[in-house]
Amino acid sequence: MMRMPRGGRVLLATCLGSLFVLVLYFQSITKPEPGVKTGSRPEINKRSPLSTPYNGDQQLELLAAHRSLQGRRELLEQACLTHTRKRRVLSPEDLKHLIVDDKHSLIYCYVPKVACTNWKRVLMVLTSDGRYTDPLSIPANEAHIAGNLRTLSEFSVPEINKRLRSYLKFIFVREPFERLVSAYRNKFTRSYNTAFHKRYGTKIIQRHRDNPEPRALREGNDVSFQEFVQYLVDPWTQREEPFNEHWERVHSLCHPCLIHYDVVGKYETLEPDAQAVLKLARVDGSLQFPTSGKSTRTDGNMAAHFFKHISPFYQKKLFNLYRMDFLLFNYSTPEYLRTR
Repeated sequence: MMRMPRGGRVLLATCLGSLFVLVLYFQSITKPEPGVKTGSRPEINKRSPLSTPYNGDQQLELLAAHRSLQGRRELLEQACLTHTRKRRVLSPEDLKHLIVDDKHSLIYCYVPKVACTNWKRVLMVLTSDGRYTDPLSIPANEAHIAGNLRTLSEFSVPEINKRLRSYLKFIFVREPFERLVSAYRNKFTRSYNTAFHKRYGTKIIQRHRDNPEPRALREGNDVSFQEFVQYLVDPWTQREEPFNEHWERVHSLCHPCLIHYDVVGKYETLEPDAQAVLKLARVDGSLQFPTSGKSTRTDGNMAAHFFKHISPFYQKKLFNLYRMDFLLFNYSTPEYLRTR
C-alpha cells in the first residue's frame, strides 16, 4: 500500500480544516435546533432583548409593545418548524439585505415597500457620527445608494458570526398582497420609473399581451396589473432570473427560518414597533422614526381593488407563490380572494 508523501498529507489536512471552519460558519449563522449549540464558544446571554429589564415608567410604556413583538417572534418560530423542512447553508449573497450598525449593535434586514427608505435614513443618522441628525433631511435616492450603509455580506466569516450572535436583529414585514400592489403601483404606474419600464415592462408586454403596439414594446410604461400577475406566476420568470427585490418574497430576502430575528415589526403598526426597536437599541430619545413625508399607507383595501379584475385561476397561483410569507408572518388569507 502506497503512503502519501508528507507534503500531500499536510495539504489534505489543511483543506479538511478549512472545510470544517466553513461548515461551522454556516451552522452558526443558521438558527440552531433546540438543545443544539453551534460554534465552540457558549452564549454569554441567551435572553431575548425583549426581556431586558426596564425601570419605572419606561417599563410600563414598553410592556404592551414588547408582548406583541414577543408573540410575533414566537409565532414565526412555530411557523418555521411547521412549514419548513429543508435546511440549507447561507452564502454572502444571502446577506446583502442585512444592514449593520456597529455603533448600536443592530442588524436590520430591509424589505422594499415596507418603510425601508425611512429605516435606511434612520440608520444613516445612527452611523454618521453627527453628519446627519434629521432622517427626513436625507433624500430618498441617497438612502438607497450602495455604500452609504454596510451590509453583513461585506464582513469576514468570524465578523459575521460575531454580529449574528450578539446584535439585535430586526425585520419589518407587510401584508404580502398589499406590498405587491404597492410595488406594482410604484414601479409600473409612475412616469419617472423609466428604468423599470424598460427593464421589466417591455418584457412583460412582449410575453403577456396579445398584439402589443410597437410603442408599448418600446417603452413598456403601460403594464396592467393583470399582466404583472401573469409575469409573476409564469414558471419561466424565475427560471430566467431571480425576482426583483421589490416583489421578491420576504422569506427569500431575509431568511427568517435560518436567521433568528429578535424583533418582527409590521408595517400595519409601523410607528410603535419602530420606536420600540429604537428603545431596545438604547438610541437617544431625540431620534424619532419619521412619521411625516410622503407615504403609501392605506386602510388595507388597496389590494382588494386591484384583485377585482384578476381571475380565480391567477389569484390561486399568486397566493401559492406568496403563501409562505402569509404563513410565517401570521397574515390571514384575504377575504377578497376567489381561489375556488
